[in-house]
Amino acid sequence: MRTGEPGEELPPLEIPITRTLIVAGAIASRDYQDVHHDAELARQKGSPDIFMNILTTNGLVGRYITDHFGPGAVLRKVAIRLGAPNYPGDTMVLTGAVETVDDGTGTATVRVVGENGIGRHVTGTVTVTLPSEGDS
Repeated sequence: MRTGEPGEELPPLEIPITRTLIVAGAIASRDYQDVHHDAELARQKGSPDIFMNILTTNGLVGRYITDHFGPGAVLRKVAIRLGAPNYPGDTMVLTGAVETVDDGTGTATVRVVGENGIGRHVTGTVTVTLPSEGDS
């Protein structure tokens, strides 16, 4: 668990992008769009393969933050923007840095970036209530 100081860099998190992750994330978020589970239909629509949906990316960004700050951390706002798709067989590397800390509210704003082999998949900011001493 980290305390959160402006400028603090979070360690990178490598996430292998597998077909199982893409399909399971789509199913778990009730996103039944064929481009997230059917490679042939995805190709017919102009994509080289199935690709990860935004809700799976959102969940992975949230996990990245709570893995760093610990289970007492509470996500307050996750604001992300997608770029290059996450295709099976690639790896997304999440990195982040604490931008601001509000001691009055106990919250921090963290800038997050996720890159894969073809470019920047996700950028955004996460507002998180930091765990108090003793939270684990």
